[in-house]
Amino acid sequence: MSDDVTIPAFRSVPRTGVIYVTAEATRRGYRSSDPDWCNLGQGQPETGDLPGAPARLNTVNIDVADMEYAPVAGLWDVREAIASLYNRLYRKGLPSQYSAENVCLSGGGRAALTRAAASLGSINLGHFLPDYTAYEELLDVFKAFTAIPILLEGERGYAFTHEDLRREVQGRGLSALLFSNPCNPTGKLVQGDELARWVGVAREQECVLLIDEFYSHYIWTGRPGHLPVESAARYVEDVNRDPVVLFDGFTKNWRYPGWRMTWTVGPKQVIEAVSSAGSFLDGGGSRPLQRAAIPLLQEEPVIAETLAIHTAFREKRDKFHSRLERLGIRTDRAPDGTFYVWGNVSGLPAPLNDGMGFFRAALEQKIITVPGEFFDVNPGKRRARPSRFRGYVRLSFGPSMEVLEKALTRLEAMVLQHSRT
Repeated sequence: MSDDVTIPAFRSVPRTGVIYVTAEATRRGYRSSDPDWCNLGQGQPETGDLPGAPARLNTVNIDVADMEYAPVAGLWDVREAIASLYNRLYRKGLPSQYSAENVCLSGGGRAALTRAAASLGSINLGHFLPDYTAYEELLDVFKAFTAIPILLEGERGYAFTHEDLRREVQGRGLSALLFSNPCNPTGKLVQGDELARWVGVAREQECVLLIDEFYSHYIWTGRPGHLPVESAARYVEDVNRDPVVLFDGFTKNWRYPGWRMTWTVGPKQVIEAVSSAGSFLDGGGSRPLQRAAIPLLQEEPVIAETLAIHTAFREKRDKFHSRLERLGIRTDRAPDGTFYVWGNVSGLPAPLNDGMGFFRAALEQKIITVPGEFFDVNPGKRRARPSRFRGYVRLSFGPSMEVLEKALTRLEAMVLQHSRT
């Protein structure tokens, strides 16, 4: 059967950026186990041992009881462990504390976001440009709300202040705002007093902040002397009244993407809504993996893992960013967080000066990248103009240093070759 056959009743569902580039690479022989390929398009960190990190959990014992379904909202003791971790990391000494009722578990980050989107009413929902590729289909498939794009400018380093937030909420009538913090792909981070002011505006204007915090342990500009993590949970006054909903999980910050274990933290009323949505969307996550996660949610291993990530990935970030800059791949700002470089390739020789052209040329060198246009979140493709981000690529320093060195050497040769032609 040819690829262009259509089956009645089914629409064409677009692939997100990482899925698209991986599929294109697979057509050219890519396999994740092939050491000759360099996957700079991957949205996951290296998952092996890191110096100073707790030993990787490599066995899971399954109790007979855990062969049953898990509750849609997750096992109660796991929800308690997550709530307790947030209280210890971000809410020491504060009168309002998270409990198990403020946590809902899901089988992956997209599942958590989908539950939240399915629970929204007929509102205006703001989202930034650029931002996480998977938001595009998420914002299109649910029709109750209207997605409102908010343009961020590279010339300003993608800055957006709490006063900007207030103007957008008041001017566009936003009832909610969805965004990643730190941002995938730009690495821009809202933190400290400014993040506290964002939470204050949300409280004052009754606008829900839906914050994707999956990279919140990959912080490169944190407060001196403090654990390099950030969360809006730190600035919530009342955990059941403040309109702040957080998404996180084992995928990035614990470096267990294959576990597909994530969570939503927010007011009890929100948790009840997203749990109800989960009952018909996905039915809940893996009971054995939830149970096995409890030791990994204790404060001591979380701190050790975070410090190990910071040491290893900070070195990769500095070397990777520096060599890309020397190569002519510029950045509007050095990444404050995440394990990505949002590279401007417009100064490179053609065809490398276009994100898609760069991607295709890099594939010939067995390197996977993600063209910037995929981060121009455009639900329903209502904006028909060429993307503002065609001159960008997202490059991941999630892989090991060995893979990064190999990829950079090939990229340098690729740019030199096209400079001579």
